[in-house]
Amino acid sequence: MNRRILFIFILIMAVFGCTQETSRKSALLQYDAEIDGIIQQMTLEEKVDMLHGKFMFTSAGVERLGVADFKYADGPFGIREELQPKSWAPLGLKTDSATFFPTGSALAATWSQEMAYKYGTGMAREARLRGKDMILGPAINIQRIPTGGRTYEYLSEDPFLSSRLSVGYTKGVQDNGAAVCLKHFALNNQENNRGRVNVIVGERAMREIYLPPFQAAVEEADAFGVMAAYNKVNGWWCAENDMLLNKILREEWGFAGPVISDWGGTHSTVNSVVNGLNVEMPDQRFMGKALLDSVKAGVVSEEVINQRVREILRVRFAIKPIPEEEANKEITSQPPQQKIAYEVASKSIVLLKNKNILPLNLSEQPVIAVIGDNADRTMGLGGVGAGVKTLYEVTPLEGLKNKIGDKAELIVVQGYEGVEGGFGRRFGRRSPEELAKEAHEKEIKAQKLANEALDVAAKADIVLFIGGDNRWVETEGSDRRDIMLPSGQDELIKKLAEVNPNIVTVLVSGGPNDLNVVNQFSKALLISWFNGTEGGNALADILVGNISPGGRLPFTLPVKLEDSPAYALGNYPQGRGGRDIFMNLVDETNPGLNAEKQEQDTSRYSDPNTAYYSEESMVGYRWFDTKDLPVMYPFGYGLTYTTFEYSSLTTNKEKYGKNDVISIDVVLKNTGSVAADEVVQVYIHRINPSVEWPKKELKAFSRETVGAGESKTVTLEIPVKNLRYWNETIQDWDYDLCDLELLAGASVEDIKLTKKISLK
Repeated sequence: MNRRILFIFILIMAVFGCTQETSRKSALLQYDAEIDGIIQQMTLEEKVDMLHGKFMFTSAGVERLGVADFKYADGPFGIREELQPKSWAPLGLKTDSATFFPTGSALAATWSQEMAYKYGTGMAREARLRGKDMILGPAINIQRIPTGGRTYEYLSEDPFLSSRLSVGYTKGVQDNGAAVCLKHFALNNQENNRGRVNVIVGERAMREIYLPPFQAAVEEADAFGVMAAYNKVNGWWCAENDMLLNKILREEWGFAGPVISDWGGTHSTVNSVVNGLNVEMPDQRFMGKALLDSVKAGVVSEEVINQRVREILRVRFAIKPIPEEEANKEITSQPPQQKIAYEVASKSIVLLKNKNILPLNLSEQPVIAVIGDNADRTMGLGGVGAGVKTLYEVTPLEGLKNKIGDKAELIVVQGYEGVEGGFGRRFGRRSPEELAKEAHEKEIKAQKLANEALDVAAKADIVLFIGGDNRWVETEGSDRRDIMLPSGQDELIKKLAEVNPNIVTVLVSGGPNDLNVVNQFSKALLISWFNGTEGGNALADILVGNISPGGRLPFTLPVKLEDSPAYALGNYPQGRGGRDIFMNLVDETNPGLNAEKQEQDTSRYSDPNTAYYSEESMVGYRWFDTKDLPVMYPFGYGLTYTTFEYSSLTTNKEKYGKNDVISIDVVLKNTGSVAADEVVQVYIHRINPSVEWPKKELKAFSRETVGAGESKTVTLEIPVKNLRYWNETIQDWDYDLCDLELLAGASVEDIKLTKKISLK
């Protein structure tokens, strides 16, 4: 009996000690005394009732004690429309039309923490208008594979760029009255098999590449919530992974809030609650009656339940509930948020190529052929997963009409048929005869559309080809099979070039595309992303020269997909192992593959549910740069309508200790005739290291606006502690004291200035 009491006392002290350790970091801990008083008044049933979904996007409070329900807002780039309490059917309100903010890769292309902060501000304002407490975002997983179905949602292939933006987004949200829910923790880097796949990753790569955005948002921005990913990491489901949720997230980083499961991503009762999960969403299969029974049977201690409730209540106290009668009283999308969406969009557009054709010369009233399905397609909805019921969305065509007016003649044709989807079409089964007939009809239509495009292109002065992907091509729940432009766009581009070589191509995509054809046959090439409510206006302002493009690539554009690390090493794809876990939730009319069918699908592959990250830290540009592989366009790349000159890289010291900060000054001059933004990037190269490193790593950047002919000194800082590596032998961060080369430039390949320094 005495031993049992001692054990319980030690357990309580361990939990209390962990809380004390985090008190220097999280503002959430200030409420603990009051929260403990509430917990003492709660019944066990009331406590357990808080640990699972009440409605589709709501978890329970305790009405008897004045604790309001907790309401979640889906998703990271716009507040989803209101749904029926226990289904995915829309509620049909007239006030829930929201602002569609540019998606994650577009935000990342701004290379601006200031823009990320504004973005979070806009998201929080709209969430609060709707009575929401926590935004299910930002989505900050590393873009490991170019084909990733959610590359458009995620920020970057680089952990440092992703970290800076994650911190900005998180602060923007939480400074404006809502909580974030960082997702998807952790290593959710593919959509295929995400509900089954076991990620096998070395701890150094995990710590240095995949976890930094989460760590920065927790330690620097005090993120209030985290969503557990669907997948496993090193054998454990993320929603019950003690190493991730307890040891790293809570004990090391000082996270004090709740961990929410991804929808349908809970797999157990005891392991989930003991190993760190707070809320099972959207139902109570494991953390409802099963959990209550486990506590009553003595399998789970009530102190563990108290701690999980405490972590939820901390955020409930920090985020004041909005009464039901005050929510949804006015249109969600408001002009200040629409302005933010425009700012982000206008700073995100990347100019990859320009052979003296942009900005468009409208002085002679040219005839412009606008060709492409994406010219007039909206991107707020489509595919699987979060979408935005937008108040409005300016398409590229609408933006051109708004900005050009009568200064040019626009002739518009579709050119190609965009990919369409739907649960029935996407997953339904059709006979070979039906498939053949459908293919023949598509071929006839494609030829008709192409002929129309060729006809107008031949009569035009300039061709604006607006292609790329759409939200059915890039979608949650499945990765792309390749990165080729869909719907025969490459063949159409070749034919257009035969009748008119003056082609400006705009790719509306969230992730990388194969550019071998389009790059060859275009005089100018831009990426305008899934760029939100104001995306068309932002694009048109770039094209006509009202503003100079300033976006930079947040990922590498490879020459071919097979050059990418996970593909080159045979680590991906692993094959399909069955139906996506989320689809089983949202597609109520099609319950999915039965167990027998799943087993048959799995048996065709050696191991479809294991992902080996044998490339370790060589992700994205680190791989291409270190292996000296050519790329189509490098990480950090982007042109403007002016030119910049770099000079005089200086540092505050020559040798740096472990507690020092490397301060770098770079003189930047705009040598052109228009004002523009330049992103000064600083990479680190280790000259004589004792451990293996990539050739270069981004460690500082700054987006600067410089007037025509003006110069400015740009100061960037790199804390030496940010140059540490994870030493797997000592299981801690360690220093590799060596000589370094600082590399300042306009992309990972365009290095302008260098300087050697030393760590001591």
